[in-house]
Amino acid sequence: MGPSIVFFVWITCMTIAFLTKDKEKSVVGMLNKLKVISFLISVLFYSVSPSTNIHALALDHTTFGWGYKKNTEHNPPDAGKYAPLLEEYGGFYVDKSGEKVVYLTFDMGYEAGYTSDILDILKEHKVPAAFFLAGHYIDSQPKLLKRMKNEGHIIGNHSWTHRDFTTLSEGKIKEDLERIEKGVEKVLGDGDLKYVRPPRGDFSERTLAITSKLGYVNIFWSSALVDWGGRNSGWQAAFRNVMDHIHPGAIILLHATSKANAEALEHLIQELRKDGYEFKSLDYLLWKETVEPPFNF
Repeated sequence: MGPSIVFFVWITCMTIAFLTKDKEKSVVGMLNKLKVISFLISVLFYSVSPSTNIHALALDHTTFGWGYKKNTEHNPPDAGKYAPLLEEYGGFYVDKSGEKVVYLTFDMGYEAGYTSDILDILKEHKVPAAFFLAGHYIDSQPKLLKRMKNEGHIIGNHSWTHRDFTTLSEGKIKEDLERIEKGVEKVLGDGDLKYVRPPRGDFSERTLAITSKLGYVNIFWSSALVDWGGRNSGWQAAFRNVMDHIHPGAIILLHATSKANAEALEHLIQELRKDGYEFKSLDYLLWKETVEPPFNF
């Protein structure tokens, strides 16, 4: 029996005892007793309904699919109402500093045979990246997971089952994220992860609040090599799609399951460096946002 239930039983017993204590029938006496009962009910309400739960009830459950308005002026895209909502809960979709940097992030649901080549390219060009892993990937590719870590890349949480967070209870979201942590810890010896990417980019204020409370930083994106939904039309198209809209501070979404992305990656790195961009890790972004300048990373 939980402490709140015990307290409820105690309050109920005290109330009954108080009401039957004597045979007072006066109106004044009964009113005084009702005041005491009202006070006890208030105490009970606040004891079994912590402020965090009251706050959770007030959160918006509306489901959003991540998106933004592109531009060809090479400025960060407009994410509309999503931007302040994400910022409120400590998440990012772009580096707003104006610094000419970009961040590579990969969503990893399963292995299609391209990750080794991608890691080779990243290593050759000394480029850091973040890999957001789902459960199947951890179970099936422990060697690649170890290589990612050993070569200095960030491991992020993409949830074990890749289910839409907005359809899950807080407990189920926590369970899905913790299974990734335990799986990574089993392979690497350390399951302390700090970045999360919601499956399919679906989110709500409630899910942002829950993941933030669990200690995660939500990472969305401001540029993508679009290769899902059957839209894989070759590396040139994927490469051009990014370059046409690239901007300072871009967080770029890629999938290691895409042949086009794997083939476009080296061209992307070379072209962006030629244009004066630097490749940074998400830790650099988080450091900039949480430490007062000047800072060294």
